[in-house]
Amino acid sequence: MSDRPLNKESQSSISPQSAIDQLRAGNRRFLDRSMLERDWANDISRTAGSQHPFAIVIGCIDSRVPIEAIFDQGIGDIFTARVAGNIVNEDLLGSLEFACELAGAKAIVVLGHTSCGAVKGAIDGVRLGHLTTLLNKIEPIIEMVSAAVDRDDPGFADAVAEANVAHTVDAIRDRSEILAGMESSGDISIVGAMYNVATGEVCFS
Repeated sequence: MSDRPLNKESQSSISPQSAIDQLRAGNRRFLDRSMLERDWANDISRTAGSQHPFAIVIGCIDSRVPIEAIFDQGIGDIFTARVAGNIVNEDLLGSLEFACELAGAKAIVVLGHTSCGAVKGAIDGVRLGHLTTLLNKIEPIIEMVSAAVDRDDPGFADAVAEANVAHTVDAIRDRSEILAGMESSGDISIVGAMYNVATGEVCFS
């Protein structure tokens, strides 16, 4: 992307598929150690009055998944929303609707990751204050995956994490008429992806 950060005109010219492609390309740069050089002071100045991100990424709070870094994005390039287990709730749906309908983002990416502590906590039946309510949202996914994958399988937790991403994508479409309508009309894409904490690679669904 030559014009960084985006202005309104360059944001408008990006298609939903192009937005996904730019995230893929950013992750390749991250893996290849060829990340873009940035003038942070200039980026701060250019975005002080407005912002025009091309995508929003919903990720987990895990410290090993620095969203802007793994997609090689800078100030003003993408929105990020983070919650343990990358689940969806009313507040997050409102944030997504703002990002896409009002601020012009062209893609929603639900980003799960391997070795997810929230998923492992849900599998282990952790109960702790408000965390219990959050983990309860993952339990139906555990039951669904356990019908096909043995709970003792070393890959069980990652299988649940991947299924949880797909569930969140479906939940966004089911619970937001605004976003579902924008996707149907071709204004945005809603996709899932998984980040491998051991390799740094993002695989899109």
